[in-house]
Amino acid sequence: MFIARWQIDARFGYKQQAIELMREWEREIGPKAGIDPSRSTVVTGSIGALEATIENNISVESLAELEGFFQKIGNIPAHAEWGKKLEPHVVSGTSRWNIFRVIPHS
Repeated sequence: MFIARWQIDARFGYKQQAIELMREWEREIGPKAGIDPSRSTVVTGSIGALEATIENNISVESLAELEGFFQKIGNIPAHAEWGKKLEPHVVSGTSRWNIFRVIPHS
């Protein structure tokens, strides 16, 4: 299993709007790309992290599933429109993906 973390930093004064848009993505766009909303978590910086940071952490079973997600998401017009709504609320150049392997209990 893997956790795909998509991270952005919200512009000053726009954090709540960015969080609301991330939640909209979870409900409306993620499922179109095969992501069950129960496998997606939105988190934000609190202690020891930038307060402006917002992450969407998505659990996937395999890298093949993640690759399929990346292929699908680029072909969803609603995703492109959503990105245009999010853009004014994000610090330019802060968007990034990190992929983490989950180590199972033994």
